[in-house]
Amino acid sequence: MTIRARRLGRRRSTALRTAAPLVSLMLAASACGEAAAHGSATGSVRAAPNSPGGAQAPGATGSLPGYSPTGGTSATTTLSAAIAASGATLTAPAAASVTPPLAAATCVDKYFSAMTTAQRVGQLFMGGVSAARPDQAQVRTLRANHVGSIMLTGRSTAGTRATKAVVDSVLSQADQVGGHRVGMFVSTDQEGGQVQVLSGPGFSTIPNGLTQGSWSTTTLRSRATDWAKQLKAAGVNLNLAPVADVVPASLGTRNGPIGHYYREYGHTPDVVSSHSNAFASGFAQAGVMTTLKHFPGLGQVLGNTDTTANVKDSVTSAGSASLTPFRNGIRAGSPFVMISLATYTKIDSRHLAAFSPTVIGQLLRTQLGFKGVVISDDLGQAVAVRSFTPAQRAVNFLAAGGNMILTVRPDVIPAMAQAVQTRMQQDAAFRAKVNDSVRRILTAKQNAGLLVCG
Repeated sequence: MTIRARRLGRRRSTALRTAAPLVSLMLAASACGEAAAHGSATGSVRAAPNSPGGAQAPGATGSLPGYSPTGGTSATTTLSAAIAASGATLTAPAAASVTPPLAAATCVDKYFSAMTTAQRVGQLFMGGVSAARPDQAQVRTLRANHVGSIMLTGRSTAGTRATKAVVDSVLSQADQVGGHRVGMFVSTDQEGGQVQVLSGPGFSTIPNGLTQGSWSTTTLRSRATDWAKQLKAAGVNLNLAPVADVVPASLGTRNGPIGHYYREYGHTPDVVSSHSNAFASGFAQAGVMTTLKHFPGLGQVLGNTDTTANVKDSVTSAGSASLTPFRNGIRAGSPFVMISLATYTKIDSRHLAAFSPTVIGQLLRTQLGFKGVVISDDLGQAVAVRSFTPAQRAVNFLAAGGNMILTVRPDVIPAMAQAVQTRMQQDAAFRAKVNDSVRRILTAKQNAGLLVCG
């Protein structure tokens, strides 16, 4: 997601111009039948006042050992040539077991079949919860609408233990299906720099993306593993990071959503690819999922979609090299990709990316081959979508091929959920898309060990 925050006084690092070896990701996942890992919270940097194509980089092949977008735990644990070259060591968690794909499908089917329509629709949403002090009215709204995932928003300096208590309180109200609670994704924005929702005892102070990009990939991977362990201790199982946007050096801080806050790892596709993959790889080692963002890239825009309407990218095309970090992260097995709220005139000039079948269906799904969960940038309070009603935002995103609707404002979820259910009754094709989205989300939860089957 994009952010609003006070401007940094630090000057940009120039050490980012050297490319580093690309590494593959590994997602720590567990098979259906294990105990559900309840304890997740999502966070937004929208605190006061913040909130594919191109050449393949060397070593871009590889997969996330233990992660299968179709469900279950992959039996393949072969490391890619890039990992071997970089000296990385990725090991799956000892608790993970190998489940045949058929059993995995049965697990997801079991949950899906036992759900009511309202429960299925609830799985499509990730609603914001204050990381510091949850609003109980908002929590009740999430519960009443069967919301399946949450995001810790704002800012909290309370530390890991207090954050875990907040998360557990929300998770205790999660839906039950077939006698089992449906595990929830708990996310937050924990990039570093001005985009770090959680701090205090137990949390490191994470430097900004440009600083991380000046490190070796080995160092970044190691530190990312530590940061992920801290999130896991706080009950967070999904980080809405890394940033895969490439901001040209010539644009720099004039790039409102990324460069202005030094969120990018570097100014070339190779540097961003290697370091976004190293970040995700480190998180995977600790068993915390990550999200590539903001597809198809916010590096070429000036306006921040949080605070500005009609943000346009007139440079990026379906063949741009700036899509390389997304392409390589997807090949490595990224389970989530976040879609931006800008318009890309050389790809689809008629729709915001989040509402574009061309961006999601053709470019992301077909051209880049992404099989995981497509999550929106914030559809709750971003100025970029203010001209659309909440109902239109939800329906447009799902109709375009999106899967999970992120909103930092839970109060818009009832209208969104009702609109989705109404369209499902009227349109069989839309209903099929919703069902596909629910299955993708449940599959991701199964891979994260959040479903109990047996």
